[in-house]
Amino acid sequence: GFELMMAPYTIAHLRLGIAFRKTGFWDFHRRLGIYLTNSLEKSQTDKLPLAFGLAESIAEESKEAAVIKNEIPIMVVIGNPPYSGVSSNETEYANSLVERYKVEPGGQQKLQERKHWLNDDYVKFIAFAESTIEKTGDGILAMITNNGYLDNPTFRGMRWHLAKTFDKIYLLDLHGNVKKKETVPDGGKDENVFDIMQGVGIILAVKTGKKKPEQLGEVYHADLYGTRKHKFKELAKSPKWQKLTLDSKMVYFVPKVTKGRDKYDEGIKINELFLESVTGIVTMGDDFIVDGDKNVIAERVQKLARGEYNEITLNAEFKLGKNYAKFVLDNYTKLKFDEAKLVKLNYRPFDERWTYFDNKVLWRWREGVMQHLLNDNIAVNFCRQVISDGFSHIWLSKHMTDDSYVSNKSRERGYCSPLYLYHKDGTKTSNLKKEIVEKIEEIVGKVSPEDIFDYIYAVLHSPRYREKYKEFLKIDFPRVPYPKDKNSFKKLVKLGTKLRNLHLLESPKVNKFIITYPTAGSDTVEKRPEYKGGKVFINDEQYFGKVPEIAWHFYIGGYQPAQKWLKDRKGRALTNEDVEHYQRVIVALVETGRIMEKIDRV
Repeated sequence: GFELMMAPYTIAHLRLGIAFRKTGFWDFHRRLGIYLTNSLEKSQTDKLPLAFGLAESIAEESKEAAVIKNEIPIMVVIGNPPYSGVSSNETEYANSLVERYKVEPGGQQKLQERKHWLNDDYVKFIAFAESTIEKTGDGILAMITNNGYLDNPTFRGMRWHLAKTFDKIYLLDLHGNVKKKETVPDGGKDENVFDIMQGVGIILAVKTGKKKPEQLGEVYHADLYGTRKHKFKELAKSPKWQKLTLDSKMVYFVPKVTKGRDKYDEGIKINELFLESVTGIVTMGDDFIVDGDKNVIAERVQKLARGEYNEITLNAEFKLGKNYAKFVLDNYTKLKFDEAKLVKLNYRPFDERWTYFDNKVLWRWREGVMQHLLNDNIAVNFCRQVISDGFSHIWLSKHMTDDSYVSNKSRERGYCSPLYLYHKDGTKTSNLKKEIVEKIEEIVGKVSPEDIFDYIYAVLHSPRYREKYKEFLKIDFPRVPYPKDKNSFKKLVKLGTKLRNLHLLESPKVNKFIITYPTAGSDTVEKRPEYKGGKVFINDEQYFGKVPEIAWHFYIGGYQPAQKWLKDRKGRALTNEDVEHYQRVIVALVETGRIMEKIDRV
């Protein structure tokens, strides 16, 4: 015997069957109705691989499977479909299945976002199952899949549609997301039930045909954390289901706190405040076109322009993203080195580097917005959604920014909004929406663009505000309330200004060092930085001393800068300038914590 692997083919109709192998072909006796087909293929004759001399049998198999799919009522659809963000089923029929999910809850308008993961294969299989059961009138959907759809904001239309179709939906979240570094609520180890990085979950959806068409079904949820062995043991038991109250805007399939949502929604949505915003640049080849040394970038670009690189040497010397080498080599003949295009890049918090501002070497250069940061300017940086436990995803920059500037975690994509827009004649205008500015001025009087910038920067650094609205801050662009009055606005602006100067390392305070670097040595970051009793060791002998714990553990978006900055310099010898820069960063982080406490008292 042998195993015939035909993914993504699935069994469309089941009855027990027996097969016998004869010379060169399969002869089916007592055919009991097991048909092999691609569920996401609508054609009458599925294009199955021809192997083992089965051409005629497979063609006949496909025809009979088509009859089952098109004519026989299917009441149960089960499976473990593939998870592929880049779908391997790009037929017109497969893509049409998920169009039903690309709507806002209620189905009255299209989904507002253009970028989403609704074309993932597992979503198409769920849509196929839902469509099949809808056609039958009643039935059961039972699948184990990627669990991203349970709370991803852009999947709200999918959740709404499923709740509209089915009478009852049971969702068992098995967690195990390696990228999220999930743990058991008590801090224990959480493992995936499969050898994959993406968290998974089980959906059991029942349709009886008795529910009113526009009524949303009942949705029940349960969590299962722990080791793989523990999860397998618990799966033999009945979960403790929690009935969910579905939020009308997001229709979450997980428990969420919705109290205070109406008041939060009255605030200023940060991306609507700024006229122009964009996601950060994407190079696809950071190791080649991003560096801390301006001269290194200049040399690489000049070598590329002279044709001194080929695909083999580029990939061998640098860790490049898929197709990046081909991309730059296709463009190099049009590349003319211009020193003015060597620009600073805000790469990570407190980590400025250099790049070359030209779309012949930058995969996505976001020129329309980033050009405004080639002049004297500042920008606020934030994420549209947050998968981290808490919200700390607000930062600023004075140069063009990287896509992963605030976070490099999955789904925490960084956006950049400059304060000013520059025109061809060198003049600049505010990038703030006039109607929102006027509404603020009705409350507090005349304000400058910097005042508004510092106000929202202060509010989004308030620990109390972050905690109170953490569920809402995580699901969409952050909002800030309109000012209460002139007095509190001025106080928050003042504190926001202090934060801005600290984070740009322009405050005089950052030069009053509070940590030491007492031991001579190679100055090389030889290992992952280690924190012991206030000392941050970069090798066996050398360390930064008297480092406050608050600074070491301080989060900015998806990073802990006191740790990240050193990790990114592993294998390098720190210069005197590097040592002083790190000392300034520690002061900035400690002072930020102190000011955040003051913001809460306003």
